Amino acid sequence: MTEKPQLRLVGSSRDNPLNKKRLKTWIRLLRTTRKAEAHLREMLRIQYDTTLPRFDVMAALYRRRDGTTMSELSRLLLVSNGNATTIVDRLEADGLCQRQASSSDRRSVRVRLTPEGVEAFEAMAADHETEIARLFAAWNASDLDSLSRILKKLSTEDAS
Repeated sequence: MTEKPQLRLVGSSRDNPLNKKRLKTWIRLLRTTRKAEAHLREMLRIQYDTTLPRFDVMAALYRRRDGTTMSELSRLLLVSNGNATTIVDRLEADGLCQRQASSSDRRSVRVRLTPEGVEAFEAMAADHETEIARLFAAWNASDLDSLSRILKKLSTEDAS
């Protein structure tokens, strides 16, 4: 019977207490994010009969009131064109968004929320914000500033 090789972290020791602390922190961040996301998904499903991806598409379209192309929308959401198209198809069928051919490029289509879509999104966004506030109510301004500073540091390190 052969022994399984042990995974070794490059440039560090598996027994390094700081690495163990980093791993525990990562797991805690992931657990917190997943718990909050699951809660928000459930709230959107129950209160609005919608999904988090639909909410995300509507949020992107809400920020771009003059509309956006499908390619830009996919880039903004970090999803494939196919995923964005499927969601936009459903939003359009529900009367929440509309497609318009670009006047400058026949191959390009701009997507924008309809007035009904704006109204629906604003209601969802208000409840979404309320739920976020409730989920993180134990965090004061100093906690939020500290966490924001730490997360910015992490994203800056990723960029290098």
